[in-house]
Amino acid sequence: MRISIQLYGAFRQFQEEGKLDLDCPGATTIGDVRAAMDVYGLSHWRGYTSGLMRTSAFATETELLRASSPIPTDGRLAIIPPVCGG
Repeated sequence: MRISIQLYGAFRQFQEEGKLDLDCPGATTIGDVRAAMDVYGLSHWRGYTSGLMRTSAFATETELLRASSPIPTDGRLAIIPPVCGG
């Protein structure tokens, strides 16, 4: 399955266009997408660490998703890193 992921926050430094189209063959859950994106990040993004992925949330336009949530049928997701500041 091909997943289209909108990138926010710290992820924007790795993909200037703010979007990643990722092939995830056999993926059925958000946990599968998280694992595939982590592998992609480690091999393609200079300065990326798995810690950022572990602390980030996946979402659709209307809800936050758990690792066990199924991938939306349209294959569209967003990844939201932790936010801090004042």
